[in-house]
Amino acid sequence: MKNRINQLLEEVNQLIASNQDELEALRIKYLSKKGEVSALFNDFRNVANEDKREVGQMLNELKNAAQDKFNELKESFAGSSTSDQKSDLTRTADPVKLGTRHPLSLVKHEIIEIFSRIGFTIAEGPEIEDDWHVFGALNFAPEHPARDMQDTFFIEQNPDVLLRTHTSSVQSHIMTQQKPPIRKLFPGRVYRNEAISYRAHCFFHQVEGLYIDKDVSFADLKQALMYFAKEMFGAETEIRLRPSYFPFTEPSAEMDISCNLCGGKGCPFCKHTGWVEILGCGMVDPNVLENCGIDSKVYSGYAFGMGVERITNLKYQVKDLRLFSENDVRFLEQFESAN
Repeated sequence: MKNRINQLLEEVNQLIASNQDELEALRIKYLSKKGEVSALFNDFRNVANEDKREVGQMLNELKNAAQDKFNELKESFAGSSTSDQKSDLTRTADPVKLGTRHPLSLVKHEIIEIFSRIGFTIAEGPEIEDDWHVFGALNFAPEHPARDMQDTFFIEQNPDVLLRTHTSSVQSHIMTQQKPPIRKLFPGRVYRNEAISYRAHCFFHQVEGLYIDKDVSFADLKQALMYFAKEMFGAETEIRLRPSYFPFTEPSAEMDISCNLCGGKGCPFCKHTGWVEILGCGMVDPNVLENCGIDSKVYSGYAFGMGVERITNLKYQVKDLRLFSENDVRFLEQFESAN
């Protein structure tokens, strides 16, 4: 018995297997109920009483050695695939559908990619901000209606802390931390205290841009926006700039593009005007530059901002803003080809 145990122990220590089938054959030969080790345990009753203690210890050592060797060989195959494995029994029986990018992500990344071609890089900032970065630095008067509760979500414990209403707050950080020239894009989510409907939501997404350097002019702004419009909506797209007002730019303008549905001829989508508004823009107000520590007599700049939902509506003709945040798979599946 002792000689047989020592012989099997030597065999076990030298076991090798090159695939899962060979490993299973070794398990059956040595560790199964009818295997070599089990057979020795069955013969243990025939061992003389004076030898039972010693033989019992040897049998246990053999069994542990065989099990350890099997586990060692099994681990060597972990993670490896075998050519004869025909199916994955853990896979769901239903067809596995591929995921898609959200339409807002598709459009946001396209906007960023277009402006990156003309030197803009990305900067991001916190969504929970202080009053100075959101309003004060950007030339908002203390009595400006945007500061009211009906337009802004303020933190009750601290009225100086709020959810940013525009990504212009990141511009405030960049202008105070970085010296010109500055050419940045600011994508992100913003919040406004508005009733949710098909045309408005309490949160939405923006991409804003800022360019500050010496001798920057309104012509530079117009050229950059014309380039963006043609790249985003097609080479035949035309733009027009209408005078407007924003506290942080002077002069300010709203930019329209020729309707991409009717080609500017007039349709219900553009209210038969042939034009659709897509963004606001203007030259950075000198007060904003001075508030952020930039000499307005040396530097000038332009800024623009657009709603990602607005651009997505134009690009994919989505009529209800609520669809973007309801996570309806039927809606999202429509953008598989655009992924």
